[in-house]
Amino acid sequence: MLTVVILTKNEQANLPVCLKAIPDRYPIVIVDSGSTDDTLAIAASHNCRIYSNPWPGFAEQRNFALKHCAISTPWLLFVDADEIYPPEFFEWFDAKMINEDSLDVLMVPSVLYLRGKRLNHAPGYPIYHPRLVRRETTRFVQNHTGHGEAVINTCRIGYSAIPYQHYFYDGEIVDWMHKHVDKAAQEVELKPTTEAVMTSRGRLSVLLGRSWFRIIARFLYHFVFRGGFLDGAAGLEFALMFTWYEASIYLQAKAASSAR
Repeated sequence: MLTVVILTKNEQANLPVCLKAIPDRYPIVIVDSGSTDDTLAIAASHNCRIYSNPWPGFAEQRNFALKHCAISTPWLLFVDADEIYPPEFFEWFDAKMINEDSLDVLMVPSVLYLRGKRLNHAPGYPIYHPRLVRRETTRFVQNHTGHGEAVINTCRIGYSAIPYQHYFYDGEIVDWMHKHVDKAAQEVELKPTTEAVMTSRGRLSVLLGRSWFRIIARFLYHFVFRGGFLDGAAGLEFALMFTWYEASIYLQAKAASSAR
């Protein structure tokens, strides 16, 4: 009934824990975009089916899995290598989804961990992602940020009450900043896809546009309004990381506007 799909590139540090959390009864497909570490060896040792495709963005890589990886099960669960799904999620799926015919996409909430510390407040929950999808009726499209994904608006949407754990960062902050400078460049112009399902956060982001006010608002949102201060030092670090990210977007947008 279900195939688990994991998108990878150089995930040797995260993949073993991710795979360990997936029950043996489900087949696992790896879609790799050019790993140079031991990611593929780890996947092979767990009897995963492995496919390779140069990185086209989240939406198209997920569509590649839907179309080109010889998956025959009705449902796919997309799991990133730094994510862990709890046993109760799979137990719920086996009990409730076998005869389910009223949904195409299940939006699954995440709980974020920074350097192993669970953030109970700062991110602003719930944060939903389209992760459990019906193979025959789902297609992904680029979302308003330019680098994320959404599902087409003809999909019937449901919401899970069981979150997965997202260990979204556990490295050096400079590496994170280098990676997110490129992501910020993709967000300079918000371009909603007309056929995409948008979250409430996405609609608010587009409404606010690209003003300097967003920089201040981003810190206040995470650290004050969502109670990030209750997460201690990790909450402050999270708020500062994404305030810096918002400032990077603003400065790149300003530079692009001046160059025109």
